[in-house]
Amino acid sequence: MFNGIEMGLGNLSKLSDAKSRSISAENFSGEKGKAGMAEEGTGKDPGRFLGKGWKISPSIMVPAKSTVVLADIEGPGVIQSLWMTGYIGRDYILRIYWDHQEQPSVECPLGDFFASGWTDTEALWPVKFAPVNSVPVAVNPKHGLNCFWSMPFRNHCKITLENRNHKDKVLYYQINYSLTDVSDDCGYFHAQFRRSNPVKFKEDHVILDGVEGKGHYVGTAYHIGLNGANDWWGEGEIKFYLDGDQDYPTICGTGTEDYFGGAWNWDVDGEYKKYSTPFSGMHQIIQPNGLYISQQRFAMYRWHIMDPIRFDKDLKVTIQDLGCQSHHWNDGGAYLARQDDIATVAYWYQTLPTKPFPDFPDREGLKVI
Repeated sequence: MFNGIEMGLGNLSKLSDAKSRSISAENFSGEKGKAGMAEEGTGKDPGRFLGKGWKISPSIMVPAKSTVVLADIEGPGVIQSLWMTGYIGRDYILRIYWDHQEQPSVECPLGDFFASGWTDTEALWPVKFAPVNSVPVAVNPKHGLNCFWSMPFRNHCKITLENRNHKDKVLYYQINYSLTDVSDDCGYFHAQFRRSNPVKFKEDHVILDGVEGKGHYVGTAYHIGLNGANDWWGEGEIKFYLDGDQDYPTICGTGTEDYFGGAWNWDVDGEYKKYSTPFSGMHQIIQPNGLYISQQRFAMYRWHIMDPIRFDKDLKVTIQDLGCQSHHWNDGGAYLARQDDIATVAYWYQTLPTKPFPDFPDREGLKVI
């Protein structure tokens, strides 16, 4: 019988024996028939005249310098969606562990995981809200973070959130999942954050490396902050090294804006043009304000849902930080290797075990400078 995994419009009418469950501040364990029973919580005071069952625990406080466990689920099952809001910034680190591994398979600042790495809801000079209108990730007004990546697991799932700030932070969250059989051909969801600030001169930014196993690559979230002159910066090629490729990759793109589904510098009437579509987008443009915001910054995404990049034993992904001096381009100009601030998240599925990720940046290494 259908196990209820990989739901879509094409199989929405199919029945299954999957059991729907949900974890939130109203039901920390996801246990059947145990939601909305809180008598203590962040909503106790406004709900004092209504009592139990009336939004007594809509959120949690994540203590300073601590890590909380958001989900601890015995499998088999599948995470079907995540929703989060509250504080959003790089002081929140999301991690997901599959089948009792000590190594997380997802390790990423919360905002970057949702293609919102420039967002800091407590910044002195916050940037404008940037919506994401895609299939697996949606960021809705105002800072409602939604993820619909399918995440099957066979034995166990643990989801944690670390607060690196010196202050307690609020979190609203909902983790929707099903308890169901998982077929042998399902891979495990992975996501890894990397940052180069600045990118070393004439070296590529590494999006992903060290992957071992069989799987397929399904997406890239990309944030770039321009260092130095604000010339054109998007000539860099993305490269996928598959199954033993060494000096040259099997797949090579033709330019940064091309990989993210655009063309010709995203230039419409002399200005960058934002867009957010089901599988690709350049959804955020931060322009200098003449005072405290001095750099141009951009956020974009590319989801390989219709065209996953498959590998049998290993995978490496890089992108060049390449531009040109636009005012010289029509006068014998040349490409220009840049040294910008690039932060990426790679998303992929693979067999276990998960190889250890590179050391995660400390708090100083994550700051937007």
